[in-house]
Amino acid sequence: MKYRLLTFFALFLPFLTFAQDKGLDEKVNDAFMPFASWWEGFVLTPIHIAGYDMPIVLILLILGATFFTIYFKVPGVTKFVMAINTVRGKYDEMDDHGVEKSEVNTVDGDIVDTIGDESKDGEVSHFQALATAVSGTVGLGNIAGVAVAIALGGPGATFWMIVCGLIGMSTKFVECTLGVKYRDVGEDGTVYGGPMYYLSKGLKERGMNGLGKVLAIVFAVLCVGASFGGGNAFQSNQAAVQLTTMFNLEGGAVGVIIGVIMAILVGIVIIGGIKKIASVTEKIVPFMAGIYVLASLVIIFANIEYVGEAFRMIFAGAFTPEAGIGGVVGVIIVGFQRAAFSNEAGAGSAAIAHSAVKTKYPASEGVVALLEPFIDTVVICTMTALVIIFFNMDTGAFDYGNAVGSTVLLNDSQTYVGGVDLTSMAYDSVIPGFRYVLTIAIIMFAFSTMISWSYYGLQSWKYLFGRGKAADTVYKILFLLFVVVGAAATLDAVIKFSDAMILALVFPNMIGLLFLFPKVREELNKYMRDIKANFK
Repeated sequence: MKYRLLTFFALFLPFLTFAQDKGLDEKVNDAFMPFASWWEGFVLTPIHIAGYDMPIVLILLILGATFFTIYFKVPGVTKFVMAINTVRGKYDEMDDHGVEKSEVNTVDGDIVDTIGDESKDGEVSHFQALATAVSGTVGLGNIAGVAVAIALGGPGATFWMIVCGLIGMSTKFVECTLGVKYRDVGEDGTVYGGPMYYLSKGLKERGMNGLGKVLAIVFAVLCVGASFGGGNAFQSNQAAVQLTTMFNLEGGAVGVIIGVIMAILVGIVIIGGIKKIASVTEKIVPFMAGIYVLASLVIIFANIEYVGEAFRMIFAGAFTPEAGIGGVVGVIIVGFQRAAFSNEAGAGSAAIAHSAVKTKYPASEGVVALLEPFIDTVVICTMTALVIIFFNMDTGAFDYGNAVGSTVLLNDSQTYVGGVDLTSMAYDSVIPGFRYVLTIAIIMFAFSTMISWSYYGLQSWKYLFGRGKAADTVYKILFLLFVVVGAAATLDAVIKFSDAMILALVFPNMIGLLFLFPKVREELNKYMRDIKANFK
């Protein structure tokens, strides 16, 4: 397989170089842009509320997450300690079937004598499943997305991002519990799970077989598209941009070379399947998140005297926003939309990774999954927001409401900024040279996001086209091709189209969740009952 991929890249490299030199990618982009814009507008179809246009998908996310938060008695708070204990393995013995794990007779990492037993319980640990899912969400949304939210919505947008993250914990709990409950397990122990399965199997139990099949197929198609674009091409594109900018690289073939290198590295990981992906993400995620959080804490402590004022601005701006920002509803829309893009709670994508966990208790992975929006949005996004607010308090570089995508005043000169640029300037103002570390972080974020989304897309592809090796090979080659295309080409329309697919996942997924949440209650009660019985 590896030799086939290398041969494929060798053959495809001249075409990509030619396409970039001749501007073929720009022609494709221009031709596809009208359809991509239509699709984005369709997914973000608004309803007029209090003088503002609020996307229906955002309303569905907010109302659904709020309902789950109330119904399950704020699980993000009441089950938080249980989640930590589950991740660190305190309750693992409840899943122990008395099989000795020190056997050396293995096949592809599986103990031969326990393959049958493992097929009942999954492929990865709670921590690995969490790391894989977090790696799919922690990324550019935390770096660039937060900057966009603050610049457009003011400090108050931070408050609504935090609120979205807190109620999103409940949605993640519901969808990931269902992911484990309705997963399929092959004879070899391979797990197949995600919304495709709980939509089709769960709704069939409720006598809605036709609706379940339709929603499952729609979800799978959207997820494949999202994996090629927002979860892949966009990531490799941003990583390539950061590298070329940092090292002042020029030339038509540079993007191609970067893309091929990234594709080879991604290919080496994804060929190994979920176990290989999990083994990589469990190392990358803590490392890259640790560096980013550490840098954020350094800046926060360096500005400790301004922390109180920053939070005052956050709370005040949430309810009495500054003139020109668009009122309270406008700030809520900005905050919730950026948080939704960041943690993907309600999209159902993370349920695919969590479905592979080793457990016989679906709710155990549900409580683990609720940590994901907390880490992604409540912790990391809030830290980024504070750093940007400190930066603007100190320099007055931009006016809230119109900074991103325009020029800001920095060191008495006008500078054009995007989301990543604003975050980079904020960190660099306190830690000189941090922009280089941030570039490395972006590349690592992009890499981990791509390998996680490759698994999400592959599982959806298998649901649509079967579980044979030929189907797997076709998907993986296409996925790696998009890594190269994303890094080398100007395909804004394709990225716009597929990025909207991530939000579009909310529609089929949330419909299923609103029908199936009583099953989650049953599984939670079972898990808590057994914990009480075994850990008095």
